[in-house]
Amino acid sequence: MSSLSLKGIGVSRGIAIGKAYLLQRDQLKVREYLIPLSLIEAEQERFRQAVVVAKAQLAEVREQIPASTQVDIASFIDTHLLMLNDKALAEDPVKLIHERGCNAEWALKLQRDALVAVFEDMDDAYLRTRKDDVDHVVNRIQRILLNQDDNIQVMMDGRLKNSVIIADDLSPADAVTMQNEGIVAFVTEYGGPNSHTTILARSLGIPAVVGVKNVLRYLQQGEPLVVDGNHGAVLVGPDEKGLKHYQLRQREERRHVAELGKLKELPAVSLDGLAISLQANVELPEDLVMMDKVAAKGVGLYRTEYLFLNRDQLPDEEEQFETYRGVVRKLRGRPFIIRTLDIGADKALGAEQRQDPRGVATNPALGLRAIRLCLRDTSLFLPQLKAILRVSAEGPVSMMIPMIASVQELEQAMQLIQQAKRELQDEGRIFDDSMPVGGMIEVPAAAILADVFAKHLDFFSIGTNDLVQYTMAADRLDNEVNYLYQPTHPAVLRLIDMTIKAGRKSGIPVAMCGEMAGEPRYTRLLLGLGLTDFSMQPAMMPEVKSIIQKSDVEQLNKKVRRVLRMSSAADVEIFVELLNSQT
Repeated sequence: MSSLSLKGIGVSRGIAIGKAYLLQRDQLKVREYLIPLSLIEAEQERFRQAVVVAKAQLAEVREQIPASTQVDIASFIDTHLLMLNDKALAEDPVKLIHERGCNAEWALKLQRDALVAVFEDMDDAYLRTRKDDVDHVVNRIQRILLNQDDNIQVMMDGRLKNSVIIADDLSPADAVTMQNEGIVAFVTEYGGPNSHTTILARSLGIPAVVGVKNVLRYLQQGEPLVVDGNHGAVLVGPDEKGLKHYQLRQREERRHVAELGKLKELPAVSLDGLAISLQANVELPEDLVMMDKVAAKGVGLYRTEYLFLNRDQLPDEEEQFETYRGVVRKLRGRPFIIRTLDIGADKALGAEQRQDPRGVATNPALGLRAIRLCLRDTSLFLPQLKAILRVSAEGPVSMMIPMIASVQELEQAMQLIQQAKRELQDEGRIFDDSMPVGGMIEVPAAAILADVFAKHLDFFSIGTNDLVQYTMAADRLDNEVNYLYQPTHPAVLRLIDMTIKAGRKSGIPVAMCGEMAGEPRYTRLLLGLGLTDFSMQPAMMPEVKSIIQKSDVEQLNKKVRRVLRMSSAADVEIFVELLNSQT
């Protein structure tokens, strides 16, 4: 069907047919050299001017966005503009130039390395991907300092129309510029499903495949390509038969997307009349825009970590309150579940990396993080608790505690919540005294003791990302062992089943907010296990809703029970394929 097939990660669905446009950029070669004392101020000013130019470039890209665009893609550019105003990038390199007597490029590289290290140490894949934003902004400044053209602005002459962009990586600004020029897809060597560029691609409906190793070496300028964003495939030089096959699939895909668009205002109700709750995982403004686009019923997971990163002064109660209140107002009465700080103390909050007495670095995923850190440092936790309680007076707000593993931890957290309430009462602040407090079930111990935790909590939310890797003792971000990261492993499914049953027996809602909830392949499996509350990336919601509307949950309940007796993930995957083929 084609002479060559390249495999990557499909991050934005759809079929695209076009000619390859290889975006060749000069490699950034940064070297250190000393600046004479008499020229230090001039070097600092050279850096400041580069930041000014970078802002002007992004502002120009922002101006190119048509006012008629349905998606608020300007927010992606605004994120990078905000980073350029942050002292971590705008001021700290200036200090390094003075302290080390080095050139601006080297000072920026040192600061970039320090910032990226913060994100790379994070266990949360979503937050870890934010290092891409640091690189995109830093590279823009470096190219200005090095007088290197990024080869994108010069291509705004119509040559990109109907092209498939092939690049090592792309920034959101690149994607916006190219989309305006009529590209049909993009393929990159680097990147992941949670980067802002791929989120933007999904928002704009641009098929995209990332993680295609050495893609720039394999392809030639102008080669005919088919990009299959559904399966993460790039087909090079398809023959006539293959081309007709993908043209047919392309038409079917467009019809499918059009049909999904009609589901926006329709409820997520199964064939046998069961109403399913579909909510959104949210962190940044663009997530709120996307959830409105798909008519999500609320926020099932609001990540608060981004407020705490890369700053000398942690956000106080007032700053957190204003941030949460802004979200409540945008939701206009829809439910809002705020997860308390889920981050490690090793590098993320500016502390030195801790070591055990033998000098071996602790494993951040198994160390002092999430509720453990918050209980250790109440000066960090109490302001957040008070801010969340205060915003509960503004709308239907709930609080969710991550990584609970023992009843003792939960009792301590509840005592601190009561302390926060007393302090607010003493200050004359208003709050909802009956605000629901739930817990994340993401540690196997919590799933096994779910019936015990249910006596203390108002709801559960299953965090499958951590639950899977802790159950399988395999870091999903480690290429050496991520083959063991199996959401359909029978041990994982039994823990999910235990949690749902414990919630049902105690009369409390059980949701799922991990990536598994937004994977359409698992929708029927989860429905069959009894899950009725899903929270996911907004872009996945139409597909999941479509599957729910075509499913008979009562029949799925009967069929799915057998997976709990299976002995391998391979057996479950075969069963899931059969389950999904029965429409």
